[in-house]
Amino acid sequence: MDGVIIAPGFGQRGIEGKFVALKWCREHDMPTFGICLGMQCMVIEFARNVLGLKDANSTEMDPHTAHNVIDLMEEQKSVSNLGGTMRLGAYECKLKKGSLPAEAYGCEMVKERHRHRFEFNEDYRGRFEEAGLECVGENPETGLVEVVQIPSLTWFVGTQYHPEYQSTVLNPNPLFISFVKAAIANSDKKNQ
Repeated sequence: MDGVIIAPGFGQRGIEGKFVALKWCREHDMPTFGICLGMQCMVIEFARNVLGLKDANSTEMDPHTAHNVIDLMEEQKSVSNLGGTMRLGAYECKLKKGSLPAEAYGCEMVKERHRHRFEFNEDYRGRFEEAGLECVGENPETGLVEVVQIPSLTWFVGTQYHPEYQSTVLNPNPLFISFVKAAIANSDKKNQ
């Protein structure tokens, strides 16, 4: 295994296993790419095991968690039609200069597609960034966190959006190219 993708999905199924895998990947500097729920799981695992918030969770999995590091946006909480709470379509994302995603894309402004209900809880941003998980991409209009990264690791990036939606065999999303290159470099390092 030379790199790990923590895939998107809905609900509780497999979530605890994702946390175990993410902890191992983070502690062993394994190239890791979290997509949508995968990014949210990165945030929850970091909150539990680095910030010490043992009951940190998403309100999708535990509506009564004391540390809702992933939550519905405030304006979505009164919507009862679940389809109405989905954040769908393409949104702009401003990437932090010098971050892995900005380097991969070769620019600091991208537009990527979304399909999710829950978001990174901005109330915890300072604590995450002080501990080493940086918010390196955000929507310029809403300030919603779109991309997280642990810069001290070789390649540990999570995106709230779905880069696979705009990726094809002949024109893969730049984040996949960057991730695969990191996995190859990890393989080469292990084989030396």
